[in-house]
Amino acid sequence: MVDLLIRILINAAALIVAARVVPGITLKLGPTVEDWLKVAAIALIFALINTYLRPIVKAISLPISLLTLGLVGLAVNAAMLLLLAFVARGLALPFAIEKFPSTLNGDALLAAFLGGIIISVVATLLSFALAARRVFPMRL
Repeated sequence: MVDLLIRILINAAALIVAARVVPGITLKLGPTVEDWLKVAAIALIFALINTYLRPIVKAISLPISLLTLGLVGLAVNAAMLLLLAFVARGLALPFAIEKFPSTLNGDALLAAFLGGIIISVVATLLSFALAARRVFPMRL
């Protein structure tokens, strides 16, 4: 249970960073508790997508991934972000990538691709930082 909460917090932080860095990704943050609960819901949905759907898609795309030396993984990350935008729009949550899902164009694909890279880097760095803290606890 604690691992799921940590994963949700890491996803929330990574999504916030991607929304700040990539111009095509919007995540509306406000000062109210309701806005932060919506961000937590988006992060929970993203964690569920990455936990259950992403491994299946990566397993199916394994032969192509071997041929492209893993570059298909970046496309899988972008597809997971587009799926998150689609689900968030259906649930009226404040997350969008360009004008997707009503319009899928090059700008939306580029924003999803760049957002996937940013989210991967931020989530990996935060996971490493938290894992190092578990292995080497600080003593005062």
